[in-house]
Amino acid sequence: MAFLIIAILLVGLIAALMSFSRKKNANEAEDEPIKLAETECCGAHEVCETDSLMAALSEEIEYFEDEELDSLKHTAPENYTVDQVDSFRDVFETLPEKEVAAWCRSLQLRGIELPYDLKDEVLLVVGERRFKTATK
Repeated sequence: MAFLIIAILLVGLIAALMSFSRKKNANEAEDEPIKLAETECCGAHEVCETDSLMAALSEEIEYFEDEELDSLKHTAPENYTVDQVDSFRDVFETLPEKEVAAWCRSLQLRGIELPYDLKDEVLLVVGERRFKTATK
């Protein structure tokens, strides 16, 4: 009986130590400063930060010869006309693959939502680029 009590106490102690260790590691990760993405890839990361859609920490808006899309600011994607969707598609299809993520960040900063018809294609290109970068 005493052996069973000691075993239960040891398991509880091990669980408490593991929980404490996880919390300490989580707190240390939260204390790390957030770094802004550079305009050029530095090569120090497994996935280049310039391809990240979350790199929108910078408030600088970059245009991709798409100023006409500013008229669609705060328009819901389901309300776009066929011509408006075609305007998005024209810009998307002329962009080099490496600029697609930056274009998406630009649209986000400008309050412009991608049309539903185009969103999957855009995210596929960004995802493929990330995968290629990660596997290099």
